[in-house]
Amino acid sequence: MKLPYEAELLRIFLGESDRHHGKPLYEAIVHEARRRGMAGATVLRGLMGFGAHSRMHSAKVLRIAEDLPVVIEIVDRPERIAEFLPELDKMIEEGLVTLERARVIAYRYAESEGS
Repeated sequence: MKLPYEAELLRIFLGESDRHHGKPLYEAIVHEARRRGMAGATVLRGLMGFGAHSRMHSAKVLRIAEDLPVVIEIVDRPERIAEFLPELDKMIEEGLVTLERARVIAYRYAESEGS
C-alpha cells in the first residue's frame, strides 16, 4: 500500500487495563485496524502519565505497574481514518483521541516472497 504525501495521524490515549469484550482495548483497536486494511498501527506503553481524573499512573521499581498509559498511533489516508472513527467511538468508553495532519516522508516495505 502506498500512502499519499499528505496523510493523517490518529493518536489514541488509553489505560493499559481498558477492555473491550474481555480483551485489552489496545489489542482490539489494532486488530480492527488490521482487519480494515489500514496502513499500520503502533502501540506505545508509557512509563508515567495522568488523564481526566488526574490519577497518576507510573511504573515503579518496587511495585507492580498499575494501569500504565498506552498510546496507539495510526497513519493512513484521511478518508480511511474518517471511516475508522465511528468504530473507535463504539469501542472507547474513556480515553482521548486526537487527529492531525501528517506529512509522509517515506513509507517503504519489502513484499514477502509468494505474496
